[in-house]
Formats: sequence, structure tokens, C-alpha cells
Amino acid sequence: MAITDWPADERPREKLLAKGAVSLSDAELLAIFLRVGVRGKSAVDLARDLLVRFGSLRGIFAASQQEISALHGMGMSKYVQLQAIFEMVRRALAEDMRSRDVLSSPAQVRAYLKLYLSGLGSEAFVVLFLDAQNRLLQSETLFNGTLTQTSVYPREVVKRALYHNAASVILAHNHPSGLAEPSSADAMLTKTLKEALALVDIRVLDHFIVAGNSVYSFAEHGLV
Repeated sequence: MAITDWPADERPREKLLAKGAVSLSDAELLAIFLRVGVRGKSAVDLARDLLVRFGSLRGIFAASQQEISALHGMGMSKYVQLQAIFEMVRRALAEDMRSRDVLSSPAQVRAYLKLYLSGLGSEAFVVLFLDAQNRLLQSETLFNGTLTQTSVYPREVVKRALYHNAASVILAHNHPSGLAEPSSADAMLTKTLKEALALVDIRVLDHFIVAGNSVYSFAEHGLV
């Protein structure tokens, strides 16, 4: 049955207008983006297929062009649109973080890092560069690695921090394994980077590990 044949109060667009976007399920929100389904499937059915295939909205955003295009009803244009939406959300969060002390809103920092790192199939190391008021100057993915590890070079981190004239940094990386617990190597890396950055009077405020929906904070556990 086509969505246009549904009762008006069950159609995603009408439901959003009447009750707000927060009232919609992930599949309903995605269906509004998709606009149309395929033969035998409504846009909501297609959205549900995507969520089952990739596990979550973040999984869909993290999927490659080849993975998205392989699904019937999807293609390059849908992949491009998904990436544009994802980047707009990330930039909106970054704009807000540039206008306020990031330490005053740790939940926002976590959300931002989840957007950056959750769903990636290999490890990536991200640094948030902050000014003296703890406002975001820039965020960069400095290193990318394999499924289980990445190589981080302290010299490059210091170099980029000086380039941005940062007063402090927040470090972050992901664990594709799904376990947001620091390894001994993670702890050693944090100590090494903290010492290297201290030589140029730049503080390490925290180191986050992102694994799916979980985020581990070194600072909250007294490890920074």
C-alpha cells in the first residue's frame, strides 16, 4: 500500500507537521528523505530495509557509496544527499561549539564525536583544537588506521596544535570492535601526547573513545 493511501495521521509528513519531528521513528524520518519507495515497497518499507541492513541511522551515514548504491531503490544521488545531510548536522554542531565553552556542554562534545567516529569500519584519530576560552577552533582527523589500530605521531599533533594556535585540545578515537574501554596502548598514547603538548604549553583536556553508542572519557575516569 502506498503511503498516500494511509490514514492522514499515520503519514510521516502529516505526522511531522502535526506532532513535530521528534514524534517520528527513525524509519519515518528516513522515509521523508527518501520521498518515494520502489515497486511493492513504500518509502517507509525501504527505510526499514536500510535500517536493518546498516543497523542504525549512523550506520547508514557511514556506509560507502558502493554499499548504498547496491540496494534497490538507492543510488549515487541518494548517497550524495545522505552525505550532505550528515555534513550539515556536523557543521551545525561545530558552529555551536565555536560559540561556547565546550566544557559547559559535555553531551554536545560526545554527540559531535559520535557523528565523526561512530560507524567507521577502521580506527581514526581526531583532535579538537580549542582556544583559551575552550571554544572550538577546528577539528581534524589526523590519522587513519586498520580495523584494530592506527599509528599516531605526537610530532604531527603538536604541529597542528601550533598551527591552529590552540590553547588546549581534546583527543578522540574510535574502537570498531564496539568496546569503549582503553587499552594499555591508549593510556600510554594519552600520556605521551599530554607530555609532548605540555612542552609548548598546550593542555590535553580529555581523550574520548567512541564505540557504537558508548563513549569513554579519560578525564571522567581520572586518567588525564
